[in-house]
Amino acid sequence: MLLRKPRRPFWTTVAFGSSRRALSMLLLLCTVALAAAVGGHGVGERLAPGGWIPADAQSARADDFLAERFGAGEPHLMLLVSAKGPVDSPAAESAGRALTGRLAADRHTAWVHGYWPDRAPELRGRDGRSAVIAVRFSGDERAVLAASKAMAGRVAGRAGPLTVSVAGEGPLFAEMERLSTEGAMVAELIVAPLVLLILLWIFGSLVAALLPVAVGAFAVLTTTALLRVLSEMMTVSVFVLNIATALGFGLAVDYCLLMVSRFREELADGAPPVRAAERTMRTAGRAVVFSATTVAAALGALMVFPLPLTRSLALGGAAVALCSAAGALLVLPALLVLLGTRVNRYDLFARWRRGAGRPVDEGRWYRLAMWVTRRPAAVAVGALLLLGLLAAPGAGARFGMYDDRVLPASSPVAQASRHLRDDFTAGMDDAATVVLPDVHVTVPAPAGQAPPGAGQPAAGPGLRSASQAAAVADYAARLSGLPGVRQVRAATGVYRAGHRTAPAGPWAAAYAGPAGTWLSVTPSTDSPLSPDGRQLTERLREEPAPAAALVGGSGARLTDTEDALTDPLPLAVLLTVAATLVLLFFYTRSVLVPVKAVLLNALSLAATFGIIVAIFQQGSLEALTGPLNSPGTTDVIIPAVMFCTAFGLSMDYEVFLLSRIVEEQRGGTPTTRAVAVGLQRTGRLFTSAALVFAVVMASLAACDIVMLRVIGFGLAVAVVLDCTVVRALLVPAVMCLVGRANWWPATRREPPHQEPGRPATAALVAPVKH
Repeated sequence: MLLRKPRRPFWTTVAFGSSRRALSMLLLLCTVALAAAVGGHGVGERLAPGGWIPADAQSARADDFLAERFGAGEPHLMLLVSAKGPVDSPAAESAGRALTGRLAADRHTAWVHGYWPDRAPELRGRDGRSAVIAVRFSGDERAVLAASKAMAGRVAGRAGPLTVSVAGEGPLFAEMERLSTEGAMVAELIVAPLVLLILLWIFGSLVAALLPVAVGAFAVLTTTALLRVLSEMMTVSVFVLNIATALGFGLAVDYCLLMVSRFREELADGAPPVRAAERTMRTAGRAVVFSATTVAAALGALMVFPLPLTRSLALGGAAVALCSAAGALLVLPALLVLLGTRVNRYDLFARWRRGAGRPVDEGRWYRLAMWVTRRPAAVAVGALLLLGLLAAPGAGARFGMYDDRVLPASSPVAQASRHLRDDFTAGMDDAATVVLPDVHVTVPAPAGQAPPGAGQPAAGPGLRSASQAAAVADYAARLSGLPGVRQVRAATGVYRAGHRTAPAGPWAAAYAGPAGTWLSVTPSTDSPLSPDGRQLTERLREEPAPAAALVGGSGARLTDTEDALTDPLPLAVLLTVAATLVLLFFYTRSVLVPVKAVLLNALSLAATFGIIVAIFQQGSLEALTGPLNSPGTTDVIIPAVMFCTAFGLSMDYEVFLLSRIVEEQRGGTPTTRAVAVGLQRTGRLFTSAALVFAVVMASLAACDIVMLRVIGFGLAVAVVLDCTVVRALLVPAVMCLVGRANWWPATRREPPHQEPGRPATAALVAPVKH
């Protein structure tokens, strides 16, 4: 009987059917990468520093209304001005007036509120030797950050008899950027050589260790170019660039390990390089396609959240997954065809390797899997209990937003911010604001001056009777009596504990105008970006107002962000689960295997989140690690940022393991042995990939910024937990317990067509590396 020679796929023949075609493809891809590098140049300048507040949020509308109509709102830059003597001395006052004038004259400035020239008592420190100047800039987030950096650079330091320190939103972002850059440089100097050594060990040769560098560079360059295009059409958060780099490198290592390992197996079976690349594409390449598609589809579900940050993460994460797959399916096969057996050259650790040539059923991972399958119930229960205990602290998470307290104590911005909190009666950036656009209050003007807005018609259909002032006064009194409120300032006076404690003064004119009126609510807590700030915002919004009210401020921003993340959460989870289940079903032809993958991935992420809460919020390990400088809350943005990377990598590991298990099962191998062989073939791959990624992420834990510590430590823990407890223990145990039901409703297929001389069960006897 004659065996028909299998047909080569058209794309394989065209792309790398010969060494010449592989070289042509590689040159074309180099041209694409070069064009992407040029197109993505300067993308960092196009990215926004924030993006975690919906554009139509009530807090954003309140802040915009105050900035446009009242010259108020939250300042972007706070200047702490100190003198050796009293700030009311002639020399200090003259220098303070000159500084205020220079700030107001800047073309980027929207408004300036300072101690000089009006000597507002709340803007002078308790010791009388310091004062505050608050500045707000015009433009979007990028323009505000640029203007804040420029202004802080010009005024910080000595100004005659005054010393100027900077704080506020703009300097906080700039300081975090500076510290993260310095930390990254130190980490790269330490980690880069270590990562190279690990790559040399796990890839088995210097030539092979450089392959993920090429694939990762292609993925990051093309993703950066796509982000540059996206930044022209929407707001793209600066966090996406960091996530794209980390995820792109992680996926590149994963895909290269899987495909290079399979390519070497085919070469060991006697296949020429072109044929080995074809077989690698049919097996490992198929796993890469499904893995990248699953990751991209799952991350795309983040688009349902109305935050620029999460939508940026959705598009950026999907883009880097697809670009990494493109690099693995285009760049890598071409390089493998050109290299051939030279991919094994320059193994610097050859003398220390043990176990090469050992049969599969004598491998360490095979023996581990068989140990698990002999006691699957006990292993599954033990692993589930461990993950459950690790996840338990997550139930006590207190969500907030990080502020200047995440900076190290030695930071000048942290020191200035701490001085503002300790030495001033009311923090301008801590107060909540309540805007009443349809309420118009006439403020008595000083003698000889017309009242504000005189001669201008009142705007809007709101209150226009003599009871306006009484309605605002009653409302302000009720707000001042709410739990968590220290005092309320309004156009009608100052209120504490439900009573007016001071009449309206000259300052009251700033609280009323033709556009309406507004109230400033000073909280009793010094941390509005915490659950206390959210509770206060909810109380303010629930209190009946004289007319439609807009509540803004730091606590309101936190509330709006949390609501934007929690309200669409069920839909996002549904889309993520559905996409994962459908794609894995088409890959495995099974119902239970995709369900198992989703549940175990969710449990792994929950355990990681619990560890983060326990360490960084509750301080469980401070006895060993020392103070972690954590504010006692978990930033509401961190779970979304970590989800993108951790979910993508854990799904990679799942698909890699399933690819070999399914291949063995479809070749007629019983489920228990198929799981053991699959784990032996891929266990070294995904644990090695996890090790590389964990080392890179763990380097972030040495940074001085708490947010980077949390993200770096959390992602390192996530991949380590996933590749050990979940993949090495839970997956074999669960699949053994389920047995043949794993493959329902698919029927067992006949072994795929084999070429002459190539047995269907070659994977069972082929030698492996450890």
